[in-house]
Amino acid sequence: MGSYVLPRPVVRRKVRGLLWALVVGVLGVVAALVAPPTAHAAENTLGAAAAQSGRYFGTAIASGRLGDSAYTTIAGREFNSVTAENEMKIDATEPQRGQFNFTAGDRVYNWAVQNGKQVRGHTLAWHSQQPGWMQSLSGSTLRQAMINHINGVMAHYKGKIAQWDVVNEAFADGSSGARRDSNLQRTGNDWIEVAFRTARAADPAAKLCYNDYNVENWTWAKTQAMYNMVRDFKQRGVPIDCVGFQSHFNSGSPYNSNFRTTLQNFAALGVDVAITELDIQGAPATTYANVANDCLAVPRCLGITVWGVRDTDSWRAEQTPLLFNGDGSKKPAYTAVLNALNGGTSTPPSESGTIKGVGSGRCLDVPGTSTADGTQLQLWDCHNGTNQQWTYTAAGELRVYGNKCLDAAGTGNGTKVQIYGCWGGDNQKWRLDSNGSIVGVQSGLCLDAVAGGTANGTLIQLSSCSNSNSQRWTRT
Repeated sequence: MGSYVLPRPVVRRKVRGLLWALVVGVLGVVAALVAPPTAHAAENTLGAAAAQSGRYFGTAIASGRLGDSAYTTIAGREFNSVTAENEMKIDATEPQRGQFNFTAGDRVYNWAVQNGKQVRGHTLAWHSQQPGWMQSLSGSTLRQAMINHINGVMAHYKGKIAQWDVVNEAFADGSSGARRDSNLQRTGNDWIEVAFRTARAADPAAKLCYNDYNVENWTWAKTQAMYNMVRDFKQRGVPIDCVGFQSHFNSGSPYNSNFRTTLQNFAALGVDVAITELDIQGAPATTYANVANDCLAVPRCLGITVWGVRDTDSWRAEQTPLLFNGDGSKKPAYTAVLNALNGGTSTPPSESGTIKGVGSGRCLDVPGTSTADGTQLQLWDCHNGTNQQWTYTAAGELRVYGNKCLDAAGTGNGTKVQIYGCWGGDNQKWRLDSNGSIVGVQSGLCLDAVAGGTANGTLIQLSSCSNSNSQRWTRT
């Protein structure tokens, strides 16, 4: 097919649903509790609209633009996820070998967290935007430098990043389906696997993603090559959690309606999918809405990130590819996406309700209706207040107040269970088992009332699953 995209600059500026099924277990009778879908009010920002289905709608942020109040006003209002545009790449974070610099990356991260947003990390291993010292290396020396870089960056951000693009753009353009010829590839074909295994050890809580462009069309050789790699990794236990589809659609690489098929097929391998760098030449409203609906149709689609805020912030500014004009005004594409996110019913919004302990008859409660991160949960008399209303999302979160997640402060017995701003970590993901247990995805431990207590004020912790009444819950 030849090249699918318009010419790229040398240094790029970019570059489920589970429904409630808690058990009524007092008499040992198992019954799935599924409430009928309820209508929800339309949200008026992209992030809030996406959050209704447990997804995010994010943007790339450049540290140099954080002094632009028009830029930060739009970004702060509209998006609930942030990717650093260049500030976490190799040349920015390790400009000299063994000497890390996180000044710019931290500026983006801190702005995001201070404004209540999760952060995607981009990117750890890539053939492009390598500092000169790395470009001069080869063989085992380069391989070790890659490992050291991953360890150094992930150690700095450990526990803070929702998803990492561990490896970026490792497949060749065109119809060969081959790996890209790069200095990293020449260290050995296993370099991608090594990068993922290194990343898992460095931060077990982060989702680890492979990210690429021109892989949206299911029929393309590059897409099939990436699919085969992910399938192989899953079969052999290589730790890959998600696949990012950059989705830079233009006249050379147009949107195709089989994109949804692509997302579905990758998700069927047992990985999450994400649209990571979306921009569309000319910003056609229909195409933008189609992409949003494609994500909504796939329960394992985590969310969408557009690559920039306004057209003037885009690495392809001449293509006017984003949702906001240079003056900050909303385009028709913005309205189309917002309407899709608000009206998307292919993956319905999750239901909300109280969670009642079988042993105590009392509800999972945030003390004093606190919204402070780190507030430990307790048992309290059920009263249907907002601090007792929990929503189970397609991403496996239990949310309260809309933006706070049930969060495990660790992985051991006795670990505090608290509320914390939702950021996508596995310590905020829960499995609702058929025996009424609520099991932490990261820890494998169960939600438990301390010492089997039943009184008001009994604190909630993680404990080894025992099927005791203090670990069994029903939805009311």
